Parts: sequence; structure tokens; C-alpha cells
Amino acid sequence: MSTVERPHPVLAEVVRSGFVEGLHRGSLVVLDADGRVGPTLGDVTSPVFPRSCNKPMQAAAMLRAGVALDGELLALAAASHSGEPFHVEGVRKILAGAGLTESALRNPPDLPVDVEAAEQWLRAGGGRERILMNCSGKHAAMLTACVVNGWPLETYPDPGHPLQRLVLDVLSDLSGEPVERVGVDGCGAPVAALSLTGLARAFARCVGAPEGTPERKVADAMRAHPEYVAGTRRADTWLMREVPGALAKVGAEAVQAVALPDGRALAFKIDDGGRRALGPVLARTLELMGVDSPVLARIADSPLLGGGERVGEVRAVF
Repeated sequence: MSTVERPHPVLAEVVRSGFVEGLHRGSLVVLDADGRVGPTLGDVTSPVFPRSCNKPMQAAAMLRAGVALDGELLALAAASHSGEPFHVEGVRKILAGAGLTESALRNPPDLPVDVEAAEQWLRAGGGRERILMNCSGKHAAMLTACVVNGWPLETYPDPGHPLQRLVLDVLSDLSGEPVERVGVDGCGAPVAALSLTGLARAFARCVGAPEGTPERKVADAMRAHPEYVAGTRRADTWLMREVPGALAKVGAEAVQAVALPDGRALAFKIDDGGRRALGPVLARTLELMGVDSPVLARIADSPLLGGGERVGEVRAVF
């Protein structure tokens, strides 16, 4: 049973041919540069599953466990990659560095997230493979942590595994709150529940951490190699390329977190998991935070089609 007693506010509306045919409700929090909670919409204190928004902190845990990745391969460890050829090659490099092959991965087989990459793969006669799944970089890095520490490889996704216990400790440390619920993510690894406030706080702490710390190394790698975090046709990549110092990560079920270099941060979740509302809500929030960049219009654009032509859009309403 849901713990939400009343509907969250509408964050975006779906407009087709001038008619509002749908609404996307959700919750949103903005943190000031000093970490204080600023503007909020909806419930930002109850736990949610941030899904892949937890990946920067998971990658920080792997560094704390002794993993020596850096640069684009560290960014890939925190990625929900698109399955483009350079992503796949990067995951192979992570595995090879640990003396492993793709057979060690425990995430499910999949096709590339990127439509063009998937079409090219299928035309070449390929099918679903574990290395193509968007979380394979994270799983390869988790396996590397196990090799470094002599931990069991076969059971690395189990919640009781030493690596996963460390991940929970790091998530709690960076978010500033206890992890009260743990579930199973789409990739099979554990997913820890955090509040949106805690999620935003964790992102701010990654960006604001002293140079050389594991969380700062992850943030720096992601910002230096954003195409490895997402892909060439993804909003996280565009934002980190065009807004200097921004750290951005999207998660399944329409969760988004961003930290800015001045210490401010945001996190939101669309209740119904509607990813089409992500861009409009993200762009509007950044606009209200004073971010001025042409990339916001690109991120905000979420068209509706009719007969192959644009007949409407999803737009933020706050």
C-alpha cells in the first residue's frame, strides 16, 4: 500500500492539438549551496528507489574497495550507457583489467538502449547480450572490486555480499540518512531507497568533496567523459557537456539528480515513471535555478507526434 496520502502536484502536462490529455505528477527538491533545503514540490522526505541515480555513489564505494579505475572507464562504472560500440569496448577493458570475460557478468542480457546502436547490432545479426545491457559497466566494476579483495564473484549481486554492504554504507554516508529499504534493481544488483533530499545531498557531496577522494574522483570522471555516462544522444551527456561542472544522472522510473559546481543540487521523481516528462521538468528546474544555457531548450523538447508530424508536447507547469 502506498504511503502517499494525497496526490503529488502536477509537474508536467501532456498537450496534444491544444488539448491537455494527460498529467505527470511528482516530487522535486532543490538544495542551496550550503545544503539547506530550498524550493520543494510534493514529498521529498519519504524514501524512493533512485534506481540508476545511485550509480555515482556505488562507483565511489568501488573505489573505496580498492578499484583503480579512472577516466572514461570510471565514468562507465557509474553509467547507464547506451550500448554504443565505445561503451561495449570500455566494458571489455574493465573486465580484461580484472582478468575476466563477459561470462562473469550477472546482469541480464539486453539490446543497446540507443535505438540506432540497437538497429545496427540487429542488422549485423546480433542478439541480446549481457555486455550490451546499460548497467554492464557497473557490473564489470563490481566484479573488479571482488577480484581486488578476494570476494566471491558468483554472488556479487547478493545484498549480503561484502561489496553490497559497503555500497549501503557509502550511500548512507553521502546521503546523510539511513538506508531503510533495499530492493532488486532491473540489472539484478541491490537498489537502496533514499529520499529525494538525501539523493540531492549525495550528489552535492560528490561534487563538493575534496580532490582525490573516491566520490570526487567519480564526479570528475563523469563530468570529463559524459558520453560514457549516458551516450551521444542522451540528455545527461548534453547537460554535462554544455553546463560546465554539472553532474547529472538519470534513473529508471523517471528519477533525475543533478549537482551544480557551486554546491546546489536537485532531485525529482515522476510518479508514473513517465520518462517523457524528465526533460521538461529538468530544464524548467534548472532555469528556475538560474542556469542559462541553450542546451536547456534541447533537453526540454519532448514532442508528441500525430501522423508523423509534431502536434503537441510535454511541458513543465511549475
